[in-house]
Amino acid sequence: MAKVNIKELLDNGVHFGHLTRKWDPNMAPYIYTERNGVHIIDLYKTAAKIEETAEALQKIANSGRKILFVATKKQAKDIVAEKAKNINMPFITERWPGGMLTNFITIRKAVKKMSSIDRMKLDGSFDALSKREKLQINRQREKLEKNLGSITDMTRLPGALFIVDVKKEHIAVAEAQKLNIPIFAMVDTNSDPRPIDFVIPANDDASKSIDKVLSFITDAIAEGLAERKAGKEKAQPEAAEAPKAEAKTTEEAK
Repeated sequence: MAKVNIKELLDNGVHFGHLTRKWDPNMAPYIYTERNGVHIIDLYKTAAKIEETAEALQKIANSGRKILFVATKKQAKDIVAEKAKNINMPFITERWPGGMLTNFITIRKAVKKMSSIDRMKLDGSFDALSKREKLQINRQREKLEKNLGSITDMTRLPGALFIVDVKKEHIAVAEAQKLNIPIFAMVDTNSDPRPIDFVIPANDDASKSIDKVLSFITDAIAEGLAERKAGKEKAQPEAAEAPKAEAKTTEEAK
């Protein structure tokens, strides 16, 4: 796992917090100074927290659990969607569906509804419907795809959440807390870091800052996935060799 470069964080504006009058006092340990009425985040602490977070997420990815990325704010959603897709992880970037975690069974039913519509189109039964019925079903499918499209492969609760802007995604935070799902997040100076298990103090408003922090995180997750794949490939030949060795021992005994 690559070490975090402080200059890269600085160049991408990760250190810019919010106006001092909008701060959350619980973020005080992560604030370096104040400049022109704006809080400046301590990037040495940010770098240490990124490395700590990356290591933990790498282990979760290696274990085979999914990491759900959540970011519905305009400047973050496209970045998060792209980076999550690259590592084959689920993401929510449109709107957090209430009960996404606490009522996961209902969410799974909605995903199955999408699958049943897709099967109708494949087996030809969709063609037998009236024009009006087709229109209604297509609209329903589009709505489901927009809200749930990226989580169709998530058959169980995620092993962790990674959130950009915990203030905006407070419902996701509350649901994860209720179910004891670890929360990893970029936390700006206007937010309360206390509900978050792994805090990355960082500017969560600028796209360059979000992109830079997520690059470190997703690279670590990709490493965890690669290690898992390599471990599986190594285990397969060993498993195949075991019966051969057993057969040879039996033959020698005769």
